[in-house]
Amino acid sequence: MNTDPERTIEFEFLRATEGAALNASHWLGKGEKELGDAAACDAIRGMFDLMDMKGEITIGEGIKDEAPGLFKGEKVGNWKEGAPRFDIALDPVDGTTNLSKGMPNSIACIAAAIPDESGEAALEDIPAFYMDKLAYPEAVRLAWMAAPSLPISLDVPFEEVIKCSAKILNKSVSSMTVMVLDRPRNKKYIDAVRKCGAKLRMLADGDIAGAMAPAMPGSGVDLFAGIGGTPEGVLSAAALRCLGGGLQARIWPSDETEKQELIDAGWGDRLDKVYLSRDLAKGKSIIFVATGISDAPFLKGIESEGNLVKTHSVLMRVRSKTVRFIEAIHNMENKTIRLRSTNEEMSLTDAAKAANA
Repeated sequence: MNTDPERTIEFEFLRATEGAALNASHWLGKGEKELGDAAACDAIRGMFDLMDMKGEITIGEGIKDEAPGLFKGEKVGNWKEGAPRFDIALDPVDGTTNLSKGMPNSIACIAAAIPDESGEAALEDIPAFYMDKLAYPEAVRLAWMAAPSLPISLDVPFEEVIKCSAKILNKSVSSMTVMVLDRPRNKKYIDAVRKCGAKLRMLADGDIAGAMAPAMPGSGVDLFAGIGGTPEGVLSAAALRCLGGGLQARIWPSDETEKQELIDAGWGDRLDKVYLSRDLAKGKSIIFVATGISDAPFLKGIESEGNLVKTHSVLMRVRSKTVRFIEAIHNMENKTIRLRSTNEEMSLTDAAKAANA
């Protein structure tokens, strides 16, 4: 009996994000974010069809932007008797606008978690569009856990968070780099970074990669803050659980109408709750995998040279805390990806021709 199904299936999830990134990359810079997203979904579904698992999408697409899927409640995998059960959160393209404009910071990512015997979902599904988020590296998380009175919180002025984190990291405030999603709603964070003299890096889109960056060695990012998508927050939490970094997040209703809808749905007593990464991504059986489409803070995008295509991915697990960076070279004539739409394998060359038809 396989007592560690994650170990045998983790590379199948990697193939799913590789396929998504490769198929979506044909739409890079073409101004068609829905078609790029649909191409990624098609490749992920095609790979899932081959996988020995009982999977259910607990957090998918379509909430904010009527994206082409995959959707909450969708069953994936072959559901064979004895296959492991997985709750799955995914974003086939985090950074669809960046993809459509040919800009940096678009990735394909999947988090998969084995639910415990109670049947409680391993990945928290929160029916809100947005969450206010703060992400930080492992050293800051450990310091805050040892001394919870430290000003590492969504409830204190962000300048204090930056200054305290700088002390923990043994850096000057001016050498701190803070990443923020470029939105009017994040003005207070942007102003705080500039006011205290830290370095500011703004993201046009794609806050999963941004939230992961502070915990990723070599990213050059020390903190991430801002209001972004709720599904992206759960995916970020899964990644940060694997990396050892920390996340704090709180529901952010965009207006009074959404606030009342959340109250009516029974979430009124949780609007002020600060969720930690372990609240959003639970347990020790979590896999996170991502493949770059265009260059992200810690992950290169698709690279092409002649008939060869190179992908860059990260694969990690909470249980082992192993973080694998995987560079793969694919021959466009020989490499195939399985698409749900055709129910067959298609070479990368033929996939590119279909996208350009």
